Amino acid sequence: MEKPRALTGDRPTGKLHLGHYVGSLQNRVLLQDTHDQYVMIADIQGLSANAEDPQKIRDNVLEVALDYLAVGLDPKKTTMFIQSLVPEIPELTMYFLNLVTIARLGQNPTVKTEMKEKGFEASVPAGFYIHPVNQAADILIFKPKVVPVGEDQLPMIEQTNEIVEKFNRLYGSVFEKVSGLISNTPRLPGIDGKAKMSKSLGNAIYLSDSKHDIEKKVMDMYTDPEHIKATDPGHIEGNVVFAYLDIFDTRHEEVTQLKHQYAQGGLGDVMLKKRLVDVLDQLIAPMRERRAEYEKDPKAVFAMLEEGTKQARKIAQKTLSEVRSAIGINYFE
Repeated sequence: MEKPRALTGDRPTGKLHLGHYVGSLQNRVLLQDTHDQYVMIADIQGLSANAEDPQKIRDNVLEVALDYLAVGLDPKKTTMFIQSLVPEIPELTMYFLNLVTIARLGQNPTVKTEMKEKGFEASVPAGFYIHPVNQAADILIFKPKVVPVGEDQLPMIEQTNEIVEKFNRLYGSVFEKVSGLISNTPRLPGIDGKAKMSKSLGNAIYLSDSKHDIEKKVMDMYTDPEHIKATDPGHIEGNVVFAYLDIFDTRHEEVTQLKHQYAQGGLGDVMLKKRLVDVLDQLIAPMRERRAEYEKDPKAVFAMLEEGTKQARKIAQKTLSEVRSAIGINYFE
């Protein structure tokens, strides 16, 4: 039996962080054993907000690929490829744009949030504004069953399925609806206590961070501003250190006891932060080591991406041929 297909990806605007790991990367490592998995480095989408700095995108294609390999994605099990080198994707995007109104694009909460974070307001680039449609093309051209995403990306899945319904109604049944595979881990807050860890907000712990980097960031973490002395009772809710311990510390009973002690008074923030540093470094250290090995031969990493892109194009060309036939623009066939 053929394995069901999975598709997901990331914009190469910087190295990947713990939010990416718990939100999607963990699931991808598991999926590669049960699914025919495709993982895309979405450089076209990265350029939509960085058109004046293309070198940033070019440099980070390698960084993201290194992070993929570091977390355990295996090129023998997962096809990793570069979005811009699959020209069938932007062609499909154009066909899908005819099926979506400007008003509907403006309703997408994920895009609205990112526009606010990036300070675009009325000056939002059109390429950025149409992300939901481009992402629908990214997904549907590979006809996956599942898409591993963070909870904040669910509106993209919803809009993708709206496009499936309209395309099939107008042109015939070509696509099937897709399901978003959500991580069991709650959304990871930034180290500053913001709602989301983000490269653009500068509040992230990266999968390539050294222990020194991790320690510095954890020591700056938002805890309870009213917890001045160790003897003071402290608040658990909104305390980023406890949010991270809940997710990453496997000694759950001890964490529960620490919460009780902190709430009663008698437990300092520094002790908790030192514990978290050790927990996070135990997770990240093996990734750092694998990454360092792959960094020695960047040409081999790009060769892997080139081969993956060739495989991805084969699937994309087949789907696009079906699309052109359904619409009736396969003129010379």
